[in-house]
Amino acid sequence: MATVEGDFVHLHLHSQYSLLDGAIRFPKLFEKLSASGVNAVALTDHGNMFGAYDFYRQAKTYGIHPVIGCEVYVAPESRFKKKRDAKRDTSNHLVLLAKNNEGYKNLTRLVSLAYIEGFYYKPRIDHELLEKYHEGLIALSACLKGEIPSLILSRKMDKVIEKLHYYRSLFGEGDFYLEIQNNGISEQTMVNNTLKQLSRDEGIPLVATNDCHYLEKEDAQAHEVLLCLQTGKTLLDKGRMKFQTEEFYLKSPEEMKAQFSDVPEAIENTLEIAKKCDVDLTFKGYHFPTYELPKGQDHDTFLEEKASQRLKAYLKAMREKGKKLNEDAYRERLTYELGTIKKMGFSDYFLVVSDFVGYAKSHQIPVGPGRGSAAGSLVSFALGITEIDPIPYNLMFERFLAPGRVSMPDIDCDFSEEKREQVIQYVAEKYGHDRVAQIVTFATLKAKSVIRDVGRVLGLPYGEVDRVAKFIPNQSGITIDEAIRVTPPLKELIETNPSIAKLINIARTLEGLYRHSSTHAAGVVISSGPLVEFLPIYKDQKGEILTQYDMGCVESIGLVKFDFLGLKTLSVIERAVDLIREKKGPAFDLKSIQLDDKKTFELLRKGNVSGVFQLESSSAARDLVMAVKPKSFEDIIDVVALNRPGPLESGMADDYIKRRKNKKLITYEIPEIKEILEDTY
Repeated sequence: MATVEGDFVHLHLHSQYSLLDGAIRFPKLFEKLSASGVNAVALTDHGNMFGAYDFYRQAKTYGIHPVIGCEVYVAPESRFKKKRDAKRDTSNHLVLLAKNNEGYKNLTRLVSLAYIEGFYYKPRIDHELLEKYHEGLIALSACLKGEIPSLILSRKMDKVIEKLHYYRSLFGEGDFYLEIQNNGISEQTMVNNTLKQLSRDEGIPLVATNDCHYLEKEDAQAHEVLLCLQTGKTLLDKGRMKFQTEEFYLKSPEEMKAQFSDVPEAIENTLEIAKKCDVDLTFKGYHFPTYELPKGQDHDTFLEEKASQRLKAYLKAMREKGKKLNEDAYRERLTYELGTIKKMGFSDYFLVVSDFVGYAKSHQIPVGPGRGSAAGSLVSFALGITEIDPIPYNLMFERFLAPGRVSMPDIDCDFSEEKREQVIQYVAEKYGHDRVAQIVTFATLKAKSVIRDVGRVLGLPYGEVDRVAKFIPNQSGITIDEAIRVTPPLKELIETNPSIAKLINIARTLEGLYRHSSTHAAGVVISSGPLVEFLPIYKDQKGEILTQYDMGCVESIGLVKFDFLGLKTLSVIERAVDLIREKKGPAFDLKSIQLDDKKTFELLRKGNVSGVFQLESSSAARDLVMAVKPKSFEDIIDVVALNRPGPLESGMADDYIKRRKNKKLITYEIPEIKEILEDTY
């Protein structure tokens, strides 16, 4: 059993991962718990486990015992029945908490299937799934929307008794609890009285919760605004979704004990439940997909043979073209890289990437030549993952992989935007649809947008709200507090205008909360086993399967992320090549274009960079190209490297341009570094 300290544990709590419903952020939650002498808490977001691992790992850093759970939606009949009945809700609530790792895996299965099979307005499970995946779980009867409280309110006591016996039998003695709350709602009082009597009559234990949706009592109004953002309403709309009281905050143990003084066992049971829930989410190692090999081969040997054969063919082709290369240097570099890859256990990774890149190329799906640190790998080049020979450009393999820096290889693979899904589908069919998913990401309420959103909900004039929002500087990641510090007129407006002060106060409370989930632009997970063994998954509105954990959490549990980027530029190039072959000659090959084409550099020097990947990214990039006036491919490399916030803001780009024009400005503190630095002045 886990060690739990304090007098009370919150077992029903909604974080910001209950999108636009919960408003609790983990760091502030854990800080408040620590201050009150409590070292345990549960997470029970609505219908999802988006935040489960993030909650787990952050709780551990604060010394808080994490109880992983979910307030699931249970369909009244089959999860496959998707027809609205005017007489009953499409689902009821049920709180499930994982006792152990078996419970965690069953909870991920339930929540995953709720999206994949049962989604109807909400992600829903049913009793059939509960009966299949209940082991290792504790159940609480939930809030007024729970099945048993709803039946009590409908005065169907025969059904109440039937459901009590069903859940007790399913979860077992001591793992099903009648949940009582005291949030000032009149119906709750009647339900509580009935639940207390049922507990005495049936011997089913009580547990006290508070259904926390925000951290402090004074956050109630901000939470009301958050619900309006979720439903598209304003505070002036009658009949909008709203909480009846301002009691849904993280109450102190003293407040909870005072509210349930007549049933102290309901408070004591929170500690007992927390002690029983002890999940260990320490996933060791990486969970690579297994690349299928010819009989009698191992992955290391197969990778070495494949890379060596292809490098041999490349060197032969270069000899036939009359290009003199230091072939020994290539072979030594390949041996060194393969040794590092094998030592770090990444042979499978390279074989998998090589396979799906090879599939794309063999099916006329445009693939990028490679970029990022992977371009420094001769193994990647030999396998056809990249098309850039790293030796002539002095690209370092250690920027990509180094034995002293144990981290996953990260190869960005660019595919035609129009055909990217075809490659993902190939991978899913090859390794198993249950082992492949794209990665979720979460959009946040940023400074400008949250001010506009809150202003709309409060019913403030658009022009007034727009004026406030425009005071926020157009700076990535800037917060409202930072904007107030650097913008005196905004500070003055807040101090002199009460309605603007209220707007800003609520906006600051909501700023940074998650707005909605979406799909990561590139990340795809391919695992060694069914994904639900590691994490929950879900199906989005487009029907795509995604992980419920974001990229950081996916990587933390050892799952392998592959980057499949959809690049519009590749689609444009493909069309251009088709037109050239149609109008000029069917034998045209894109690779025949020389990297020293004079007309190309004339266009670049004039700033004609529209449609040129990376060089068209901003006006600053265009200005940089015109200032550098590139004359060689290496100059373009420099421009791309300089067109980043660090070099631009530090003045490094300006220094480069000045020294490029006037070599006399270049000095070297010691002669030995000249060879390293002279290419970049």
